[in-house]
Amino acid sequence: MELNIVNEYDFTFEYEQQFKGLLKRAIKVTKRETNIVLSCIFVDDKKIHEINRDYRNIDRATDVISFALLDDDTFLVPEEEAIELGDIFISIDTCKRQAQEYGHSFERELCFLFVHGVLHLLGYDHMKEEDEKVMISLQKEILDETVTG
Repeated sequence: MELNIVNEYDFTFEYEQQFKGLLKRAIKVTKRETNIVLSCIFVDDKKIHEINRDYRNIDRATDVISFALLDDDTFLVPEEEAIELGDIFISIDTCKRQAQEYGHSFERELCFLFVHGVLHLLGYDHMKEEDEKVMISLQKEILDETVTG
C-alpha cells in the first residue's frame, strides 16, 4: 500500500498516519487488494473549481473529487505490481468551512473527505439511493473506529 500526499495548499499536513490507518481500514472493510497506490492532492477552492469545471462540467467549487484509473475489472495488472487506483483532490478551503458548519473538527472533516474519495476510487458511488446507503454505511464503519472529534 502506498499513499502519496501532494500539498498544494499552504497548511501543515499532520494527518499522514490517520490517512494511512483509514486507507488500511477501507481496504479491510471492503475486502480489496492491499497492493495499491493512490495520491491525495490538497488544493484551494479556485483549483478544485477549475478541475470540477474542466473535467466534470460543473462550474463551482466542491469538497472532494476522485479520478479513478480503474473503471472496471478488465484492467489487468501483473500480480507482483501495485495497482494504481487514481487521485483524490480535496479542497482545504471547503473542508474548513464544512467542519465549522457541521460542528466537528477539521481533522474529522478532512478524514471524512479522504475516505469518501478512497471509496470512489474503490468503485463505490452514491448516484442511486441504495448505493448511497452502502457508501454512507462504509464511511461510518471506516471512520468511527479510526477518527474522533
